[in-house]
Amino acid sequence: MPNRLRGRVPEKEGAGQDQSFAIALMQHLVVPTFVLDAEGKVLIWNRACERLTGVPASEVIGTQDHGFAFYDEPRPCLADLIAEGRTEEIDGFYSTYDTDASSSTLGFHVENWCRMPRAGTRLYLAVDAGPIYDEAGHLVAVVETLRDMTVQKEAQIQLEQLAAKDALTGLANRRAFDERLDAEWRRCQRGGQLLSIIMVDVDHFKTYNDTYGHPQGDVCLRSVASVLAGVAARTGDLVARYGGEEFVVVLPGTNSAGARVVAERIRVAIAALDMPHAASSVGAHVSVSLGVASADPSKLAAASLLMAADQALYAAKKLGRNRVEVAGEVP
Repeated sequence: MPNRLRGRVPEKEGAGQDQSFAIALMQHLVVPTFVLDAEGKVLIWNRACERLTGVPASEVIGTQDHGFAFYDEPRPCLADLIAEGRTEEIDGFYSTYDTDASSSTLGFHVENWCRMPRAGTRLYLAVDAGPIYDEAGHLVAVVETLRDMTVQKEAQIQLEQLAAKDALTGLANRRAFDERLDAEWRRCQRGGQLLSIIMVDVDHFKTYNDTYGHPQGDVCLRSVASVLAGVAARTGDLVARYGGEEFVVVLPGTNSAGARVVAERIRVAIAALDMPHAASSVGAHVSVSLGVASADPSKLAAASLLMAADQALYAAKKLGRNRVEVAGEVP
């Protein structure tokens, strides 16, 4: 069904025959379809809809109880919102929402994950719904059609995840880092929380590569990445490869003291790997230098905090490496 669905109920002799034919036709559509009357009661629940939801028509015809076929908690379907004149609430219920707002008589297209209790599965459905009016312009029904887009959505998610990962370490890449930092920055602004950043650099990594070869250098970076991901493992924490031998850790809701503790844990855990580094001026094993900076996101831009963390990292290197340095108050 196109996402601009319009229709009228005929008011002439033979209308009953026309309606019977329309109902029979809808029953045989391969597209899952249901129809609500102006009061939100189910008029039609076709066979394809039965197969999709696992709910027989006999359970929902004449009732307003169709929502349980798609969700495991009480909430309206798209057709309900149209029937009840609550279309301004659509974007609060659906992750993807598209409509031409030029006329309330036009249909709506949405997409969303639905946990289908009776079918025992979770599906990503593309939903189209629109009103049907009589000759006087009164709402008489709302038609909703559904398409199972789960396979396509899962493929899209996998591609997005691959595009967001650093191929060598499996951590978030620079692009994903930029996107997540922006999102966490705005979230901390709304919640009045601090946010901390730790910049991490593998000490003398160029000489490590020159001494042990690039394949072993890759092993070193993967080992460091694994430690970082293990230490910064709270929900919301982000570890990313920032470039070359440099990594970055984002700690939402964490002040500078807390971030320093995390940074020191990282430093100690890297040292505990005991990876030989004979060419290092710091010691006989691989080590890291770390720069920490914290700020209130409502008072400055993310770029300023990144710069402060980078300057703290530079200070850690200048002061002998294999250490944690914390930036002062970020203006």
